[in-house]
Amino acid sequence: MGTEKVQKVLSNLGLTDKEAELYIFLAKHEPLRSGEISKGIRTHRVEVYRMLKSLQTKGAVQATLESPTRFTTVPLETILDSFIKAKREETALMESTKQSVLKDWRNISKIDLKYSLEKFMVIQGNKKIYSKILQMTKEVKTQLSLVIPISGLARADHFGILESMFNDPSKDKIKFRLLTELPDENLDTIKSFFERILKMGIDIKGRNPNLGLKLSPRMVLRDKEEILLFIRPYNEPPAKEQEDVCLWTNCKTIIQTFNVVFENLWSHSTKINERIAELKTAEITPTAPVINDAYPSLKTYEEIINSAKKEIIVMTSSDGLIESQKRIALLKDASVRGVSVKVLVPITKEILNAAPELSKCCSIRHAPVGDLEITVVDEKQLIQSKIQPPYDVKGERIPYFGTYFTNDEQYVKKTRNMLEQIWSNEAAPLTSTSDSIINNLPTNTSPPEKEQTLSRTNKPQRKLLFDVKSKREVILEKDVLNKILNAKKYPGKNWPNDIVKYYGSNGLAVIHPPPSFNLPDMTIWAMHLNKQSSFGTADAILVFLWLETLKGNAYVPVAFVGDNLRHAEFFKKTAINTPAEHNAHFIEKDELQVQMQGNSMFAGWTIPIPLFPLSRILPPSCIMFEGYGQLTTGVAEFKYPSGVKFMVESNGYDAFVTFFHPASKYSGPGTDGRVHRDLITTVYPP
Repeated sequence: MGTEKVQKVLSNLGLTDKEAELYIFLAKHEPLRSGEISKGIRTHRVEVYRMLKSLQTKGAVQATLESPTRFTTVPLETILDSFIKAKREETALMESTKQSVLKDWRNISKIDLKYSLEKFMVIQGNKKIYSKILQMTKEVKTQLSLVIPISGLARADHFGILESMFNDPSKDKIKFRLLTELPDENLDTIKSFFERILKMGIDIKGRNPNLGLKLSPRMVLRDKEEILLFIRPYNEPPAKEQEDVCLWTNCKTIIQTFNVVFENLWSHSTKINERIAELKTAEITPTAPVINDAYPSLKTYEEIINSAKKEIIVMTSSDGLIESQKRIALLKDASVRGVSVKVLVPITKEILNAAPELSKCCSIRHAPVGDLEITVVDEKQLIQSKIQPPYDVKGERIPYFGTYFTNDEQYVKKTRNMLEQIWSNEAAPLTSTSDSIINNLPTNTSPPEKEQTLSRTNKPQRKLLFDVKSKREVILEKDVLNKILNAKKYPGKNWPNDIVKYYGSNGLAVIHPPPSFNLPDMTIWAMHLNKQSSFGTADAILVFLWLETLKGNAYVPVAFVGDNLRHAEFFKKTAINTPAEHNAHFIEKDELQVQMQGNSMFAGWTIPIPLFPLSRILPPSCIMFEGYGQLTTGVAEFKYPSGVKFMVESNGYDAFVTFFHPASKYSGPGTDGRVHRDLITTVYPP
């Protein structure tokens, strides 16, 4: 094929004559820098730069991640195959939708088109929140689903929500469902409250979570049309005078996601009247004897573990597993005997640090934090108690105190099946944690496997593309807070002659999606900037994908969305020589929300995010960051490939992360997140 024929083909593919000339020249001499191309085709460097940008957008040219950037061509065969495939798909789509389009066209003049704008809205204060719930109750047509505590239900009653349900003329056709956590005390009062609801003629189906699992997130869902999500600090009960903060959205994709979450919670819950009966009798089953003394309890625990022949399944707390050396020794002995030992536990830093020891006795998967410790042996025996038992006089943690024991076959089998289902749905710990990603440099390694047991933590860890340094500078929590309280604003218009500063909060989520998501491994940074920041108030999401680079495999920034135009434009300047430079988008404020409340953060977006350079889309989704453990303060430096340097000072927590994706609910290992409650970022010119 001669040059003229190639140019004609390239023209048919959408390239201009000058772009086709550049493509052919580059194909003969690649890789080249923009200046070398400018000299080769005798065209001004600025014009060459514009053409290279256009060719990248059209998928004909690729840029390397080195500095200065060099450019290479995408093979012509690949371009032609992509073009042919796209045309075939376009033709097939037109054929499949032809009749439907024609029908719509014939009726279009008869239809009053109303477009529903999908958006987020922040609602602060109990009065406004419960007024919104009252409105949702009045507008419900088929179904209202609630996940709220008993205190929230009482507050709903105070605001007239129950009365609104009672007065609804179509209440018999509406399904009201409630998930709540029942406290151990005041059961008579709670029982009377539910009896009063029934007497009002409101058919509310109520359930309580099994196995002591926490109900999260708290929400109100109406007719798959709108949802209200409560944001509350993780594992922290609200103060009496504390005002709630909620996010409301009508985004269909996100509502669909939380409907799946609700149904999953509902299926793992017990009817409220049955749970009240259990708590009132203080028995799990009528045949379940209660062990009330610590030392007989420990002795019984040892006997049951030592009797195991095939299988032991344990659900416990991080502290309960690590700090009980006696328990670990018993599980080791069982493992040596060939017994399968599975442990469900919140995966924290402490668990991963104890990995070499724990891997000798059990397989571990992440589990949500709950109120109960449970051990099931051979589907025949069960021991259960409240989390956080006391220590004995020697400082050893007693595995069980004030314990329930049962060998009731039906109850034991039911509990074992629920534990097994949690096991199959949860993720195994991975070596790529927020700490390992932030504190190390990229290496020439292939991606680690999707799931690893704790015995394989010596595998290569995943890294950021950036140069990262943790500074040894001594800084206190109050130092960061004082800098934010006395924030000095550095106008962004002075860049690059002066620095840029951000003040606010952010969260880092390390996401290892299941294969069904059809998404690569990624990290997502969600940030909220306050008004003293150089570009003012802003919410933004930055996505990194695990890609091969000239420096080795690394997490590379590939997408940015933000609701502040000046901030988005500035990000493009800092992201030069990365895919995100060409995939940064300004969106409306109600299409993205990042909210920090106590030690928890919520990030959600209602628009699809293209994951350039891959032809994949991150659909509308939500991320919940739930900080745990002790607050830590630190200083770190990041250097982008563009040469721009970021210095970050922060007060933050390790975080459990839940990624609410439309396909399903993903809850990753405990240390796959980090949330910075207080954050100062200083950006220095290259």
